[in-house]
Amino acid sequence: MVKKTLHNRDFFNEIKTRISKLSTDSEKKWGRMNVSQMLCHCDLVLQVPLRNIELPNIHYLFRIIGIFTKREMQIFDNGIPYNMPTFQKLIVNFECNFDEAKDNLLKTLDFYWEAFENKRLPKEHILFGSMKEKDWGFLEYKHLDHHLKQFNV
Repeated sequence: MVKKTLHNRDFFNEIKTRISKLSTDSEKKWGRMNVSQMLCHCDLVLQVPLRNIELPNIHYLFRIIGIFTKREMQIFDNGIPYNMPTFQKLIVNFECNFDEAKDNLLKTLDFYWEAFENKRLPKEHILFGSMKEKDWGFLEYKHLDHHLKQFNV
């Protein structure tokens, strides 16, 4: 079974197509964010590997849990649990313009692809520990897939 990754052009384009299918009336299956907030949140998360957002240090026990979670997701190819906690800097609890958020996310995805192609992705993540390119591609795909499923696309 092939694990989907944002570093495969077909899966990358699949994510962009799914984002394009979202509309202001896209209904959520779970969670607190509306579709515009979700788009802003996904954009913020992608800003981390682009080094535009720096996450704060965390307690070493959370880092151990994060490293274990990364490995478990890779081994079992499972998804992200609903309503999983996130870093304060990545929480979007304010109003966002839908069209602007959608355009920004699609542009950020292109910047991400460029960073990947030019081998400019970080070697560490504050929660997940040591990161290889394959880790970034897998986890970023899983995160986007999680939120797109949240809105039925």
